[in-house]
Order: sequence, then structure tokens, then C-alpha cells
Amino acid sequence: MFLLQRAWRFYLPARFFFIVGLGLGLSGCLRHEPPADVTIINGAEPESMDPQIITGQADMRIVQGLFEGLMRLDPKTARAVPGMAERYEVSPDGKVYTFHLRTNLMWSTGEPIQAADYVYAWHRALAPETASEYAGQLYYIKNGEAYNNGKLADANQVGVQALDALTLRVELEHPTAFFIELCAFPTLYLVPRQTIEKYGDGWTRARPLPSCGAFELVDWRLNDKSRLRKNPRYWDAANTRSEIIDLLPIAGATTALNVYEQERADIVWDKNLVPSELLDVLIHRPDFHTFSYLGTMFVRFNITRKPFDDPRVRRALGMAIDRERIVKKITRGGEPATTSLVPPGVANYDPVPGLDYNPEAARKLLAEAGYPGGKGFPRFTDLVYGVKLYEDIGVEMQQMWQENLGITMELRPLEWKVYLGAQAHLDYEVCQASWIGDYNDAQTFLGMFTSEDGNNHTGWKNPEYDALIAKAGDQTDLKVREHIFQQAETLLVRDQAPIVPVYVYMGLNYFRTNRVEGIYQNLLDDHPLQAIHRIAAPH
Repeated sequence: MFLLQRAWRFYLPARFFFIVGLGLGLSGCLRHEPPADVTIINGAEPESMDPQIITGQADMRIVQGLFEGLMRLDPKTARAVPGMAERYEVSPDGKVYTFHLRTNLMWSTGEPIQAADYVYAWHRALAPETASEYAGQLYYIKNGEAYNNGKLADANQVGVQALDALTLRVELEHPTAFFIELCAFPTLYLVPRQTIEKYGDGWTRARPLPSCGAFELVDWRLNDKSRLRKNPRYWDAANTRSEIIDLLPIAGATTALNVYEQERADIVWDKNLVPSELLDVLIHRPDFHTFSYLGTMFVRFNITRKPFDDPRVRRALGMAIDRERIVKKITRGGEPATTSLVPPGVANYDPVPGLDYNPEAARKLLAEAGYPGGKGFPRFTDLVYGVKLYEDIGVEMQQMWQENLGITMELRPLEWKVYLGAQAHLDYEVCQASWIGDYNDAQTFLGMFTSEDGNNHTGWKNPEYDALIAKAGDQTDLKVREHIFQQAETLLVRDQAPIVPVYVYMGLNYFRTNRVEGIYQNLLDDHPLQAIHRIAAPH
């Protein structure tokens, strides 16, 4: 097996490894840093380490190590289990949760943690000036949406209250089956009031940075690494398995593979960090691990720009995409092509099919919209996160739209932070996007396209859709709720098509199981850092 693995190794010139060695190790040597127990290639450079601001998966993985919520995720199942809350009770009508905090909670800097700190954190997440794109995760709380939208000025009317130092009462607008799962999501994490009030928006640059999670931040050096060290004041510090974890911001697949092969990293997250031209071979190696998880890649339209304000145009473009061609030719990791946004496997939900590949019907729709044979259709751009996989997908869609519709698209690849900003400000015409489930429920996929959700990024506002999502939220009968969600998904992916689903993700990460433990493949592709550790070498 050793010879077989070495035969598959992908080589670059020796000077490459010298440069990588400088970039990843020189600063540590000059600072006389101890070696990390585990080094992880984490993808793009983090945009932020503020739990209530972050939107990217790379950011969330680090933040989950530094901060915690009332609940946390079980490493094996990715289901919510007690975190800072030792236990909770739910009222008979399902609308009031009473959380009892642990008695040994404190910040890494020594200050005690109390229930009032959660009131502050959740008010901050909802405050309009915070501009949290995930504020919608707290709309299930009484008056949460009204406060976030500025319709309610008094934060004290939001349904979260500290009954005493260790008891938090939360009142919801309606019964919410997945509320406990939400309590393990970063937007609902605790943040240090004392530091935020002192430093304002720059609070995450404070050193020491108060943390309440399993780790504390040693350093965040741009284009180098984020170093985390075990937090001895964490309530469950006895079960944090590593003393030091380094997370490297490497977004290039070839670079990531070579750093891993040179044993400068122990773990590489994400299929995006596997060179697509080598995937057919690498996927059979024992240190490359595939799994199903709740994630969908889709095309997003900016409906505030013509001609994408016309549903016929959007539907035509969707019906001109040969999804099977994309997954067989480009992604090649066993991803199922899909026309549904909600992936299979979501609890209590059967996804609704959207627009099938049908070039003839697509051409008819485009002609009805005033562009027969593509004549008069303006040139437009496809915004992509600038890594090879997504650029290759963009090139393939470019060819399909030209061949099937006679229209011209150009690629617009951007670095991660710029890409996120362009989406958030509707600075695009068409873009490639994806969504990874925040919890195992259809709401995490369908709820994001309501008119006021911070993650919508399409400009699409549909009162009928909003009403259906709200109605589903009020429903406790799971079959009735599923039917309502299915009506909403039909509007989203078939009738109005502000988005066009393309394929369901297959998870892939790589690490040597004889070197590292504590990574369990699960439907959310979530791997809490406190469980991960290096296997001790035999004596």
C-alpha cells in the first residue's frame, strides 16, 4: 500500500516546497513556537471571527472552536447536545424554553459567564446595526424579526430573558421543532460583551481575545495560519483532545495536496481542495474519505437586473443546463445531479423536482421572453469563487448556454472575500453558489429565500413564498408541514426559478486514520475541533 500511495503522489518542483516551507514554517521558527498537535488545511482565509458576522464554512470551523452556544454539536452525529446549558425544559405548548446554565462557566480571561450574557449576545445578533446575515436564525424568537427589521425599537420586548444568573427563558413566536439545533449554531453563540463595548467592530483583534469554547486564539496571521490553544477554563476542558491546533488558509487544491503529501498538514477539509484532474485516482486511496451530506450547489440569478427579472429567462437558462454532464465530466466525485434545492436525506421531507434539462423547451421560453435564438440577449457574467472546480463548471455552463440558447456568458472569478461581498451587495448577474445545511431540516434550505432573509442574495421577494414558509413554521403536524414546504419549493425551483439547483454535494476530506482520530463523517460535514487529536506513536 505504501508503494501504491507513493506512485499516486502529485509532484511539484523542489523550489515549491522550499517556498511553502518558508510560508508555513519560517514565522513559527522565528517566534520559537511549539509545534501544533494537529494541522488542518481549512480552505479560504477567514473573513471574520465574529460569530454573528461570519457566513463561510472556513470561518465557522474556527469560530466553533473559540466560542460556544447553549448547545453544541456531537462530533459523531452533528446533532445538538448540551453545551453551556446543562439542561432545559420546554413548555407544553412548545413555545417557551427554559435553559439552566452550568455552574462552572467562565471566559478564557477569567470573568464569569451568566444568563444575561446570552441576552446581550442575542440582542446584538438581531440589532440592525450588526448587519448579521444570519439574523434570521433568531426570527423564531418572539419579536426577533420585528426588532431586526427596525419595526420594534425596544430590545427588551424580544423573547429572551435572564431569570437569574444561571437561568435563561426564551419565548418563541410558534413551536419550532429544530430550535434546539439552532442553539448550536454560531449566530447564537455567546460573545464577550466587555470586549465588544471596549473595542467596537475591531473586538476580534483584542489580545487576549476572550473565548468561551474549547480553545482560545493564540494568533491569526493573514495568509499564514490561525493558531488555537486549549482553553483551560472551558467547562469541558478535560475532554479537549489537542493542546494546539493550526488552521492554514490554503484555497488552492494543488497546493493543499502537496502540503499534505509533504506531511506539513494532517487534515484537509473539502472536496474543493482535491485537484479535479486527479480525483478519479485519489478517491480510491484509503486516506481519502467520501460521505453524503446536506449540501447543494446551485445557480443564483440577480433578478434586479434585466433580463433576469423575467422568470421565463431564468427558467430557460435552467433548462439549458445539462447537470449530468457537469457531474460526470467536471465534479466526478459521485455527486447526484439534482433539480431540487433540498437534498435527499433531510429529516421528514421529500424534495420537489424542479426544471429538467430540455433545450427545446428552453429555446421556446427564451423566444417568448423576446430573445429568439438568443438574438438581442445581452452578454452577461457568471460570478464564481475563483478555484478551478467552479471555474471549470462555469466554462461548461458557458458552452451549454451558447450551444443551446445562442447567448454569451463570461466568467468573473473572484477571491473568497470579494466573492461574498459581491453576492451580498447584488453586484452580479448570475453566480454559482452553494448551501450547506445548518441543521437537519428543510427550513435551513427553503427559509433562506424569504424576502428579508440576509442570505437570499437574489433580490427575489415573493409574498406567496414568504406566506408558505411562515405557515410551515406554525405547523406541528409533520406531514402537513412537509406539504406546505413542497409548495414553497415548487415556487422556488420550478415556477419562479430565482435559483437553479445543479448537484448535491458529496463530502470528501483526507487524512490518515493511523495519524488522526476524532473525525466522524456526518450529514452536516461538521467536525468539532475539541474531538480531533493526533494518535500517539507506539513506544
